[in-house]
Amino acid sequence: MGCFKEYDSDTVEMKRIFVAPDYRGRKISKQVLGELEAWAKEQGYSKAVLETGSGQPEAIGLYARCGYERIENYGQYKDFPNSLCFEKKLR
Repeated sequence: MGCFKEYDSDTVEMKRIFVAPDYRGRKISKQVLGELEAWAKEQGYSKAVLETGSGQPEAIGLYARCGYERIENYGQYKDFPNSLCFEKKLR
């Protein structure tokens, strides 16, 4: 599962990307993220941002493999040292 919400007029924030434990390791999360990115592009957005926890190495690896780059913590995550924020240009 996964969703996104508008962060600003050009940007979506990816949220709630999750795959049930029995289905992990099948690249489903990559497919979900790809579909969300495609949908956001169709809606006219040019960038995606997201946040994950420093204790989520699988999520961090997924985002890196999918082209997300680490950025300074944004919005509600600014003062949370265990939060890691990322962005990707949607081309």
